[in-house]
Amino acid sequence: MIEAVDLCKYYGSFAAIDHLSFSIRRGEVVAFLGPNGAGKSTTMKVLTGYLAPTSGHARLCGIDVVQDRVRAAEKLGYLPENGPLYPEMTARELLQFFADARGLGGRFAERLDFVTAECDLAELLDKPIGKCSKGQKQRVGMAQVLLHDPEVLILDEPTTGLDPNQIRHVRELVKKLGETRTILLSTHLFQEVEAMAGRVLLVNDGKLAFDGTPEEFKSKGAGKMDQAFHAMTTHS
Repeated sequence: MIEAVDLCKYYGSFAAIDHLSFSIRRGEVVAFLGPNGAGKSTTMKVLTGYLAPTSGHARLCGIDVVQDRVRAAEKLGYLPENGPLYPEMTARELLQFFADARGLGGRFAERLDFVTAECDLAELLDKPIGKCSKGQKQRVGMAQVLLHDPEVLILDEPTTGLDPNQIRHVRELVKKLGETRTILLSTHLFQEVEAMAGRVLLVNDGKLAFDGTPEEFKSKGAGKMDQAFHAMTTHS
C-alpha cells in the first residue's frame, strides 16, 4: 500500500533521503521515528507527491506518485505538521471546499456526519478556524484527511497540541482506522508508538536504521537507535 523504492532526495550535496526503501501492507499502523533532521518529514512529503524525489520511486496502492499524482491523491489522506487550513473559513466551509475539490458530490453530507462524530467537531463546525485553538485546528485537519474515505493515511505528528482526552481519542481512532486502512504516522513520543503502532521504522541521516516491532525497538538500544530513542523519551 505504501512503497519507497531506493528513494533519494538531495539538496545540493546534502542528502535528506539516502537510498531509502521500505514497504507497508494494508492494515498496518506504522510509526515513523527519528531525531530532528533525520529525514522523516521529507520522506512523507515525497511519499505524498508533495516533493519529487531526486531518484527512486514512491508508490501508493501501486500508483507512482510522480507519474500519476492525481490518482494517487484519491487514495491518500495526508496530515502535514501544519495542515492546510484557511483561517477565514469555518470548519464546515473548509470541509465543503475540500469535498468540492475532491468531487464528493452527494456523499458530502454522509462524510461530514462521519468526520464530525469521529473528530468531535459538533461545536466547531460554524466557528472560524482562525479563532480555534491549536488542538481544535488539529481536529479540523484530521477531519479533512478522513473526509474522502482514503485507503492510505500519512500523518505527521497527529496528536500535536491536543489535550490528554483528545490524544486518547486520536489514538483510539487511529487504531480503529488501521483495521481497514494503511497508516504511516510520525511522532517523537514512544508512548504514542506503543499505543497505536504495530511496527516501527526508524530513519537517521536519511537512511533506514531499524524496521521491526515496538518491543524489538525497545530491546535494541544501541548506537544511533539508542540516541534517537532517548531523544524521543526525554520529550515525553
